[in-house]
Amino acid sequence: MNQEEIKKIIPHRDNMLLVQEATVENGVAHAKYHVSGDEWFLKGHFPGNPVVPGVVLCEMMAQGACVLLANLATADSATPMFTSLDKVRFKNPVKPGDTLESESTIIKQKGPFYWCAAKGYVSGKLCVTAEFSFALVK
Repeated sequence: MNQEEIKKIIPHRDNMLLVQEATVENGVAHAKYHVSGDEWFLKGHFPGNPVVPGVVLCEMMAQGACVLLANLATADSATPMFTSLDKVRFKNPVKPGDTLESESTIIKQKGPFYWCAAKGYVSGKLCVTAEFSFALVK
């Protein structure tokens, strides 16, 4: 999927749409975001040494997970609302020029709540891992 196709299935929009490409295969969402260096979140983090903030890396991976959730039958016209963030680990920085590639899987479901595990890589090198939960709200 390209960004226009992604906009049809998740609610995020410009300045907060942090997935540029995505695919779902065998229950795994693969999402990509290329960090150009012009993003709003790099302007003050950090001058002279820009690094993508950890919270933004988590949002990038969470949006990849939303692409996966959008493929569920129960997701029809539901908005995925972040309900938790757990077990976050930052391994390597993500900088301008890097492409963050994330993989997300559903690890648990109960009613409208879904738990996902995600990993983010740059050039095959693990940069961040996390678990998220979402509520699908109609």
